[in-house]
Amino acid sequence: MYHEIHKLCRLGFSNAKIARYLVMDSRTVKKILSMTEQQYEQQLIDAQHRNKMLSPYESFVHQKLTAFHDTPAAQMHDWLKEQYADFEKVSPRTVYNFVMFVRQKYNIPVVKSDRQFFPVEELPYGQQAQVDFGTYNMRMADGKRKKINFFAMVLARSRMKYTWFTDKPFTSQSVCQAHENAFSFFSGIPQTIVYDQDRTLIIDENLGDIILTAAFRQYASARSFALHFCRKADPQSKGKVENVIQFIKKNFLLNRCFSDLETLNTEALAWLYRTANALEHHSTKKSPQQEYEIEKPFLNHYTPMAIDNKESRKYQVRKDNTIAYKSNFYSLPIDTYQGSATQVNVNQKEDTLEIYDLEDTLICTHRLCLQKGQTIINTNHKRNTSQSLQQMIQQTVACFGNQSAAKEYINYIKGIFPRYLRDHLQMMLKSLQGIKEADADKILMFCIENSLFNGNEFTQILQLFSEKPPVKTNKKIKLLDKNNLEKATQIPQKSNLEDYEKIINQ
Repeated sequence: MYHEIHKLCRLGFSNAKIARYLVMDSRTVKKILSMTEQQYEQQLIDAQHRNKMLSPYESFVHQKLTAFHDTPAAQMHDWLKEQYADFEKVSPRTVYNFVMFVRQKYNIPVVKSDRQFFPVEELPYGQQAQVDFGTYNMRMADGKRKKINFFAMVLARSRMKYTWFTDKPFTSQSVCQAHENAFSFFSGIPQTIVYDQDRTLIIDENLGDIILTAAFRQYASARSFALHFCRKADPQSKGKVENVIQFIKKNFLLNRCFSDLETLNTEALAWLYRTANALEHHSTKKSPQQEYEIEKPFLNHYTPMAIDNKESRKYQVRKDNTIAYKSNFYSLPIDTYQGSATQVNVNQKEDTLEIYDLEDTLICTHRLCLQKGQTIINTNHKRNTSQSLQQMIQQTVACFGNQSAAKEYINYIKGIFPRYLRDHLQMMLKSLQGIKEADADKILMFCIENSLFNGNEFTQILQLFSEKPPVKTNKKIKLLDKNNLEKATQIPQKSNLEDYEKIINQ
């Protein structure tokens, strides 16, 4: 083995290819290539006489593997901890290595249950299509890699294929758009479409009662095609589109450079017409394009439908009128929070965050923060902007009897704080609730005479004048004992300070 690995290395094979050829781990190949022949021979000798940590449990492991050939190492690890209370804490890898050692020593192979398959008869024209998704890391001109995602649909009978690429993860809206593109390409809609249990399509399998995402449920209902979802981890049930995914990766995407998304989709359409749908299919021995011409009349009629591509998602509004988005907090206008059930829709467009209410009315926008743990606050959100500034001025002036003086006072504040006039008016309106016009006028004149042109100072003066003075009482203190009156006239004895000085000096 040592000489064979070094021989393949001298011939120019990479570690990965040597590992695949010799059916071993590439890290083992790398380790052996770094050793001299003497070092490798010594390692083999040491391995034969090495004491294993789990040797005391060899009989137990042998017994279990003999009775149950398909026992995995993880389950054996749990059995050892269950059977032996003093079992040492070891890593799962140590148990795996020991289990494989026992298997090799006693010739106990791993028994794998092979699933039996049976060929499926060709379906009628127009009855079924299969859908799947794939990802691929494409090369770029600067040598970097670009991760792209793609959607593939194939008509089950004719094997007519379609694919569409995007550089973002698929969402329910983009999946609906991909379906529209495919139906437009096929000029028709199949009766049934087969899917995996993808998170963009279903929320929960619920023991066969499939719960679809809201966007896809609405789209499928509008298009009226039947849905068929495969069981989890069962790609064989839609083998036609699985082959298409591999065909796209190994024929179209392999060694292709990525420039931009529009170019990639244009090249993909040309590849579909030139190769994918033009060449003879290895199973049917017919061209998918020719078979599609037969299948096309059997497809349901297709009419274009507009898809709302706004990628929005509901977020809970917190008590402090913020939402948590990608490890940051973004502020909302005051009074947005209306209880624990308050939610908003969030839509990210490039580096901008758009926040809508549940009726799709734009509430506010934020610049997306790339750092984490930040709180992004729009100072305008602290203000109540439901009223216009002119309405607030009129509402404030109406609280006073001397309205001309009130207008003059507000104009002074506007001249000093033009950008914060709304904040000052909000503070004054809040403090003037329940105050009589006469009292409000007194406070107003006091503030004008003392040049206190500030909503906060106006509120403080109003609170000061509103406080009730303490009530004075002329009642005499009643003593509990009449004899205490004599004690009140007594003069206490006084000490002479010279006595203390003599004591200290001595």
